[in-house]
Amino acid sequence: MDYAIRNAFFTFIQVCYTQLMLKEKLKHHHIILASQSPRRQAFFKDLDVAFEIRLKPVEEEYPARLTHFEISNYLAQLKALPFKNELQPNDILITSDTIVWHQDKALGKPRNEDEAFSILKSLSNATHEVITSVCFTTPQYEKTLHDITKVTFKRLTDEEIEYYISTCEPFDKAGAYGIQDWIGQIGVTKIEGSYFNVMGLPVHLVYKTLNTIADL
Repeated sequence: MDYAIRNAFFTFIQVCYTQLMLKEKLKHHHIILASQSPRRQAFFKDLDVAFEIRLKPVEEEYPARLTHFEISNYLAQLKALPFKNELQPNDILITSDTIVWHQDKALGKPRNEDEAFSILKSLSNATHEVITSVCFTTPQYEKTLHDITKVTFKRLTDEEIEYYISTCEPFDKAGAYGIQDWIGQIGVTKIEGSYFNVMGLPVHLVYKTLNTIADL
């Protein structure tokens, strides 16, 4: 067997075995994902663990004194509050929030096309940070973690920004863009950190934390 093929085969087997281990560890737990993000839902499907999607409305406001990852940590924890009185002993609730931090301020989701254009214009030819926080809550345990990825854009033309806004409708994305979208493909020149974190979930940290909780 060719060395590269053999290597790929054993890597595949190792990944499958690791997933089976986590799935086995969590068989007596019930994971609740409180997120309507299709990207986060897809990540959990890829982890091959059973989960339920459960949503509750939350006013995503935070104290003005908070900065940087304090904001995303606070919002991830805030999203867990409506669930706390209904969690069962084997439940693991997962809530999360993503912000873009640029020029000493948080950039959330744009409310309209003008705001989306202004945000993307500010990210053009610059480096910003994408911060995702994840809160894990059980009746006995709460842990909040965050991950930071630095993303650099080339100089975006007005035409490129307008085309992206008109074709991809980035109004459900912090910082007005999805790195997996067209603008990420043609505009991102450098990433320092986890790509998946930019998409909305630091999967490596989620996997590690679920293993930790399962071992408690």
